[in-house]
Amino acid sequence: MKYILFCFAFLFYCSFLFAQEGREINYTSDRTRVDQTNFPDATILTKVQNQVYFIHEGIEVWCDRAIFYQTDDFFRAFGNVRMKQGDTINMTSKYAEYNGFTKFAFASEDVVLTTPSNRLTTDSLFFNRIKQEAFYRSGGQVQDSASTITSVKGRYFMDLEKFSFRQNVKVRNPEYDIDTEFLDFYSELGHAYLYGPSVITSETSVIYCERGFYDTRLDNGFFVKNSKVDYENRKLEGDSIYFDRPTGFSSATNNIKVTDTINETIITGHYAEMFRQKDSLFITKNPLAALKQENDTVFIASDTLMVTGEVDNRNIRAFYDARIFKSDLSGKADSIHSNEKTGVTKMITKPILWSGESQITGDTIHLISNTETEKLDSLKVFYNAFMIQKDSIEGYNQIKGKELFGLFENNEIYEVEVIKNSESLFWVRDDKSDLIGINKSNSAKIKILLENQDIVDVYYYNEVDSKTHPSSQFPDNQKLMKDFKWRGDERLLEKSDLFKGRDSIVLKNIKGIDEPDIYDDFFEGIREVNPNSNLKKSSLKPTSKNEVPDPINTNTKLKATNLKKVEEDKDES
Repeated sequence: MKYILFCFAFLFYCSFLFAQEGREINYTSDRTRVDQTNFPDATILTKVQNQVYFIHEGIEVWCDRAIFYQTDDFFRAFGNVRMKQGDTINMTSKYAEYNGFTKFAFASEDVVLTTPSNRLTTDSLFFNRIKQEAFYRSGGQVQDSASTITSVKGRYFMDLEKFSFRQNVKVRNPEYDIDTEFLDFYSELGHAYLYGPSVITSETSVIYCERGFYDTRLDNGFFVKNSKVDYENRKLEGDSIYFDRPTGFSSATNNIKVTDTINETIITGHYAEMFRQKDSLFITKNPLAALKQENDTVFIASDTLMVTGEVDNRNIRAFYDARIFKSDLSGKADSIHSNEKTGVTKMITKPILWSGESQITGDTIHLISNTETEKLDSLKVFYNAFMIQKDSIEGYNQIKGKELFGLFENNEIYEVEVIKNSESLFWVRDDKSDLIGINKSNSAKIKILLENQDIVDVYYYNEVDSKTHPSSQFPDNQKLMKDFKWRGDERLLEKSDLFKGRDSIVLKNIKGIDEPDIYDDFFEGIREVNPNSNLKKSSLKPTSKNEVPDPINTNTKLKATNLKKVEEDKDES
């Protein structure tokens, strides 16, 4: 039994010694010497044929010269320094130092850190092996297969393959540039998360957002705060925007606004799709188009709006319960089509138009604008044209025929012609507005002149059959012409009527992008600095939440005497 206990104790003691040895920094060197005058308690290691080599718990370091403080488990390395951790982390620099107790490393001068997916270059780099994190604060550059990223500050989380860039962050790609102050980047995937004011610029578009995601490999992303995309002649805004550069496609959700910067047309709604290469736009959920015409604006609303065509030849198609409104003019139809080049706005399928006090219906109505003056010029009604105007006191003045043509001035209709099988019924009054009688007429063509929306003259042409009857002798069942239908209660009197009676829109819940991670202090647990380090205690001051450390002027060079002795040692070798 005693023998067994002795063997067990011996094995435990050997294991303890082996563990102790494993925690110490081991090295090999072609030349070793001691200089107690200039480097007390240190060993000076120098390359002859082979570089000085250190190994400590999975990290390997090669250099040309080193000063090793074995008691402190600390060394400084000079010249062609290379540090390797496993198969994933390789770092080179002109100078580096490493503390075996804290597992903390610092490198300076031409620092290059490479991983399987990126390459980091900077003037100085801190490396915390316990956290498996590195950071720089004096400017750095990260390059992967798709992009190059520069910033003043950067923190690298090795286990996550994640960079957090801060201050003057610039992403440069052959296809686009990103400028921001706060970017998290997952280098293995090429995913970038933007926080705060950010701009993505390319030859064909400029994107602004204050929170967004961008896939730097696939060249697409989405943006969820104060977002907008500026194309050559259009600007897209919305609560959430998806953007794909290769296909030229973008979509937006909630509180959409699309501005045609050349034609000053504005379209709003709550869902939109834009195809840049086809120069087309599709928008739903209470879409509203505002078309500027000189000092006036024409509004078109419907269930769905489509805009196609190049600049100066835009086509706007509004369909399903389409409505139009401008000063002293409004209307409704199943669909409304407007062409910028021709100046023609077509109201198709059950159209109705109100101009002043006049109601006009037909199978199809065309509103024609002067393309030079951008003023409403005329209208045409094809088939089953019917114009109704309320009499000043009672009844309705009516005129109908196969086709109707009207002329406008200052947005008011002042002349109307009805041709082919024309009929009319007017309440005739004298200057005192006393009723003289009711006139019923038939002719090939009827012409009406209006002033201030009131009928002042009526002309009949060819095959006229006209008779004025005393009101008391005119049958009540003939006071309304065939197919008469007064729809004054549907008239749009103000802009808000464009959406009157429509189902209310419930905005889609946008998940958005989570708040950025709150990082703990990089130097937590590493407050003390080895007396022989180039760093000072102030260099390891705490870092604020969600921030990498403030920039400091870190002296990465040895003292003059130390540098002289190292150079002398180099000459001897």
